[in-house]
Amino acid sequence: MNFFRHRLLGLPVAPAAALLLAATGCSSADGDTALAVPSPDAKTAKVCRALHRVLPGKLDGRSRNDPGPRSAYTAGWGSPAIILRCGVVRPPKMVDPEVGEGGDPNALPGTVNGVDWLMEKQGDGTWRFTTANRVAYVQVSLPEGMSGQEEGAGVLTGLASAVRKAVPEGIASMT
Repeated sequence: MNFFRHRLLGLPVAPAAALLLAATGCSSADGDTALAVPSPDAKTAKVCRALHRVLPGKLDGRSRNDPGPRSAYTAGWGSPAIILRCGVVRPPKMVDPEVGEGGDPNALPGTVNGVDWLMEKQGDGTWRFTTANRVAYVQVSLPEGMSGQEEGAGVLTGLASAVRKAVPEGIASMT
């Protein structure tokens, strides 16, 4: 079953591309490297704290294992960890028209259980996902060994309810 539907989310191409693409870097959460904690503005921080409170204890069969430094803007599951960061800056690919038009095989828009995502294949073959059309950018990074879109679908399905509950639809700040 393919959970990803490649579409422009009902928006004109330029705005859709601007809203659907990109993600910021995320360091490893394997215990050797501290995770970069986002620094969202006050409005986004409130949304991220609400998300943190409703995140699942288990995700894709992995137990919650938040990375250090501990923050209401980050979460993790398993080891090596699936990492979630809330309040990241808008990814550059979200303003790339080529992505919105489906011309970049390493960056694709998609929807999983009512949440729009930008899916980006990283240089090491792993995938990073960033919410689109929400008032805060939420980024999910898969660890090495979870390298496919289908593996990401299970993770994003497990997060969809929390994202829909805590992160309202809308346009995130441009930072």
